[in-house]
Amino acid sequence: MKNPKVAVILAGNGVYDGSEIHEATMSLYAIVKNGGAYEIFAPDIDQHHVINHTNGEEMKETRNVLIESARIARGQISNLNQLNVSNFDALIVPGGFGVAKNLSDFAFKGTEMTVLKAFEDIILEFVKQEKPIGALCISPAIIAKVLKESTITIGNDNETIIAVEAMGATHRIADHGEVVIDKKYKLATTPCYMLDATIVEIGDGAQNVVKAIFDMINKK
Repeated sequence: MKNPKVAVILAGNGVYDGSEIHEATMSLYAIVKNGGAYEIFAPDIDQHHVINHTNGEEMKETRNVLIESARIARGQISNLNQLNVSNFDALIVPGGFGVAKNLSDFAFKGTEMTVLKAFEDIILEFVKQEKPIGALCISPAIIAKVLKESTITIGNDNETIIAVEAMGATHRIADHGEVVIDKKYKLATTPCYMLDATIVEIGDGAQNVVKAIFDMINKK
């Protein structure tokens, strides 16, 4: 069995303005637990804004997505522009509002969003090289914008489902830990905190996504 190498893309540090920390950490754990290795990447750009996570209010300061993501990565992180798809077997993107605010502007423009070009190019290159992509929480909605007519899940949030389908994707309702597979694009998606979830259920979702993409790699 191949020992997969996974690129993980983060969007900051914290659910309201960056990557969701539980989803990111559980994904990293699941990769290694299942015999893989990872490298972490984030764009060297300013966050859209900074949120006080104790009260949800916006703070009058500027933070950098790469520097904030480095907190989760324990400093072992590279600029997204340095991600060479040929060096990896798969891609994983945890959720968090940073995906919808920093890697795209989905949080503000909905179906009319623009996806960060470096992020979009990487998604398309993984598909071109027929390498699987795992996406958690809200990140499948952004990937659906890039991959036309893909099949994904974000759980059961009706407003987001409407947006995803308006962009041309097919949505499948999914519960805690359930994974929806798109065989054409080699996508594995799960809802995580798009549902009211515990950290155990987040761990289950991350574990099942990792297993799904590793199965795709080993069947290639």
